[in-house]
Amino acid sequence: MPNPGVSAPAFAAAAEEAVRRVATSQAGAVSKAAGHLVEGLRAGGVVQAFGTGHSQALAMEISGRAGGLVPTNMIAIRDLVLLGGEPPGVLFTDYLERDPAVGRRLYDLTGPHPADVFVMASNSGGNGSVVELAHAVKEHGHPLVAVTSMAHTSRVTSRHPSGLRLFELADVVLDNGAPYGDAVLDAGGTAVCAVSSITAALLAQMVVAEVVRTMLAAGETPPVYLSANVPEGDAHNSALEARYAGRIRRPA
Repeated sequence: MPNPGVSAPAFAAAAEEAVRRVATSQAGAVSKAAGHLVEGLRAGGVVQAFGTGHSQALAMEISGRAGGLVPTNMIAIRDLVLLGGEPPGVLFTDYLERDPAVGRRLYDLTGPHPADVFVMASNSGGNGSVVELAHAVKEHGHPLVAVTSMAHTSRVTSRHPSGLRLFELADVVLDNGAPYGDAVLDAGGTAVCAVSSITAALLAQMVVAEVVRTMLAAGETPPVYLSANVPEGDAHNSALEARYAGRIRRPA
């Protein structure tokens, strides 16, 4: 018998409820996160975004997106190959995201400016690469915004030698509201249909909206992308990107 609690409408309803709850509960934290981004941008910094696994979606939501901020850069594990000279096969190493050495290497490969602000996403918040990158970020004095599931991360043990989880190192924590295990529908002994990517995207765009609002209120022109698929998009975007030459990467 099909489970009546598992359906497209059921997931849509659960996702809508999660979006409303996160939008309300995280408004204050979003404002604080935006404040860090505005301060960094005014000082000539860029926003460094990172996530592994499906949390990469958060980094993609922040960096290089139409309607988003130009001074943004996505850090990814593939940078070990693209920037670090590692053989492509390293990306198929089991549990690479759990290796703390990966996080330290990614920080070094990124070569951040002192004014850069980091936004890092991890639903569990306990994998070694994420926590080690967070350690490097804080050791170098960067503001750190974490996007995580507090319901999940509060129930797991860190895989990093420090025993810390991402949220314990962050200046601002944005709770994506996902349940333990991420999935929201009961399929009779197992849960299906994850929600964290949806709520993380919501949080990312809420932060961008607050950054733009703050800059406009101060009489500043926010450095925002146009879609590359409108006639004037390429020229507009190229002119803004030139201000951050060598500091923001846009791989295909």
